Amino acid sequence: MNIRKVSLKDLETLKDIGKLTFVETFASVNSQENMTEYLENAFSTEKLKAELTDKNSEFYFAELDGKAIGYLKVNVGESQTELKIKNALEIERIYVLKEFHGKKVGQLLYDKALELAKEKHVEHIWLGVWEENHRAISFYEKNGFVTFDKHIFILGNDEQTDIMMNLRIN
Repeated sequence: MNIRKVSLKDLETLKDIGKLTFVETFASVNSQENMTEYLENAFSTEKLKAELTDKNSEFYFAELDGKAIGYLKVNVGESQTELKIKNALEIERIYVLKEFHGKKVGQLLYDKALELAKEKHVEHIWLGVWEENHRAISFYEKNGFVTFDKHIFILGNDEQTDIMMNLRIN
């Protein structure tokens, strides 16, 4: 398995895996209308192009035999979705194709985020995770994260509560 930085030439692959992993993770517990609206906005070519060219955001693919099977998105500075913690790196997304759950892909992507945080000399890694995503919450707790706040995530016309978690690394 290989972890590599995503570039603009990977935009269509990023769009495909982003949509597919989001659907696999959340379609069964959200309305079709809300899912469609979110996917069209969050994974539009324009939005992904802007994110890929943002100097404070980075994407990484987990690849197996040259095929993307998961991805990571991290943000620092003004590109963080919220600025509640100084000197921090945000893990905005870690998603893995369902067929690869339980095969340490998420852990490898998380390890890459930790490596990036250390390279950037930040003191904290933080993230938001849906309060109903018990698998993800357990994963982050296992990696030492603690809950520090909550925020609202809008999916279509549905307000959902995300648990905000933090890991002090220095």
